[in-house]
Amino acid sequence: MKRTAYRLADIAARFGGCVLGEGNTPINQVATLDSAQDGNITFLASSKYRAQLLTTRAGAIILGDADAESTSLPRIVCNNPYAYFAKVSAFLNPLPQTLPGIHPSAVIGEGAQIDPSAQIAAHVVIGTNACIGAGCVIMEGCSIGDGVTIGADSRLYPRVVVYHDCVLGQRLIVHSGVVIGADGFGIAMDEGRWLKIPQIGRVVIGDDVEIGANTTIDRGALDDTVIEEGVKLDNQIQVAHNVRIGAHTAIAGCVGIAGSATIGRYCRIGGSAGILGHLKIADHVEISSFTLIGKSIHEPGSYTGIFPFSKYEEWRKNASHLRHLDVLADKVKILQKEIEALRRKD
Repeated sequence: MKRTAYRLADIAARFGGCVLGEGNTPINQVATLDSAQDGNITFLASSKYRAQLLTTRAGAIILGDADAESTSLPRIVCNNPYAYFAKVSAFLNPLPQTLPGIHPSAVIGEGAQIDPSAQIAAHVVIGTNACIGAGCVIMEGCSIGDGVTIGADSRLYPRVVVYHDCVLGQRLIVHSGVVIGADGFGIAMDEGRWLKIPQIGRVVIGDDVEIGANTTIDRGALDDTVIEEGVKLDNQIQVAHNVRIGAHTAIAGCVGIAGSATIGRYCRIGGSAGILGHLKIADHVEISSFTLIGKSIHEPGSYTGIFPFSKYEEWRKNASHLRHLDVLADKVKILQKEIEALRRKD
């Protein structure tokens, strides 16, 4: 497929930055420093990769002020090369154009409102009184429950399930296998048997959110589960009932968030981290991968709770020592008291 080429100067005119070198350089795609070819634009976001500038075959490069003179290739100099690269990539790789209409195999419930500009693909089921906004794309096999609202220009990939009464914002991206609004894990013990607690809340999702494949977001038990605007969720994340995730927080894959946890704005949570229920995480908190958060975090900053890996035999010895830390701590206290007693004698 022949791709449209744009002059480097035209790209800079659209997104800003300063062009150094030949502004008429044609650009038709993005690529890495290693794989780039003529016609590709790449980026340098870290000076530790500066040596690759000598060998790259890219047509042009996006870089920062500190690296502006590190290459003679045509280039755009900007404040944030990685973010600039993201904008250029989106520009050169737009989403497929929406094809308005409802496929004959789709099942549309009574009272459902579907904007004429929306695209409803094959075998989609839309419940009664659901509302699908302008420019939405609902792909094959999606199931949209009764009373669901989906904002304009949202895109649901194949086999997404949205349970009843959930509210989804504008420009939402939901990848395949996502389940929004399933019952939270609410049970109560009564005379040796578990009783199910009805989950009567909703899931409410803000604008410009992206949800990765096979992520699950449970509905609230009483109040709503809330995902605020601009949140980015990776694949295979579990968000339990009544969780609230603050605006513009990014969460990597396989994170588990237990019920009623509140996560602040602009947080970053690494893969496979765990957050226990009813905790509060402040704004601007970074949590390292595989870290278990067992108490609330009230101050911004980076938090890590990973036991470093080592050779198996070394790990066994260290793990054995860890099991006896309380005994060691008691011994240290005794020694401290003895030392203090000796000092007083002296």
